[in-house]
Amino acid sequence: MILEIRELTKSFGGLKAVEEVSFKVMPGIILSVIGPNGAGKTTLFNCLTGALLPTKGKIFFEDKDITGKRPYEITEAGIARTFQNIRIFGKMSVLENVMIGQHSRSREGFVGAVLRTNGFKKEESEIKAKAYEFLEFTGIEEYAETRAENLPYGYQRRLEIARALATEPKLILLDEPAAGMNPQESIELMTLINKIREWGKTVIVIEHDMKVVMGISDKIVVLDHGVKIAEGTPKEIQSNTDVIEAYLGKGFEF
Repeated sequence: MILEIRELTKSFGGLKAVEEVSFKVMPGIILSVIGPNGAGKTTLFNCLTGALLPTKGKIFFEDKDITGKRPYEITEAGIARTFQNIRIFGKMSVLENVMIGQHSRSREGFVGAVLRTNGFKKEESEIKAKAYEFLEFTGIEEYAETRAENLPYGYQRRLEIARALATEPKLILLDEPAAGMNPQESIELMTLINKIREWGKTVIVIEHDMKVVMGISDKIVVLDHGVKIAEGTPKEIQSNTDVIEAYLGKGFEF
């Protein structure tokens, strides 16, 4: 087991955005978290990545308690994420954006960077070469020297994924990666997510596009008003009446 969430709760005043949510994630799978807007999905991600401190409950990553750890500690442990609203460094090149992700694994540190030591120069060269590999993996290597803000929207999404992968995570969290994509881009995204899994990574996805969810998921967790109402395979979720009524709507067909 790579991740275990035990009775996770996050309250904002009197509002419980996430309430006693528990589930386990096995290594090497794609798990999707679905639910209507306001269901607590992004709050869950924010607790997992240290952006929010849970009110109650525990988070275990590779059997180690990471509850309340700072974001950089979570990254160092081996968890990376993308965001619902794209967060790239628009004025920097595509390559430089990915190199920033690699710097989280830097050995030389601040002093080496300031003094431009031989060790720093060697490592910087290695980071640049590694960053190209992540660009190739995500299919945007031809845009390496392009300013990130000038990338087409779908490729900006790929850049965010490349930068997250550059932190060399074991678990990657993708927050609505298909948002704003056209059907062809969504198909290409599904291929990329499967490729990430084949590369040995575990993936957790928040997504509203049911074609994407059903097309890539090994397992699905459904939230409604912060509460887990269902968990299972895509086939099981498709036939779950609670899910259909609470989220998908009566008469919904997959």
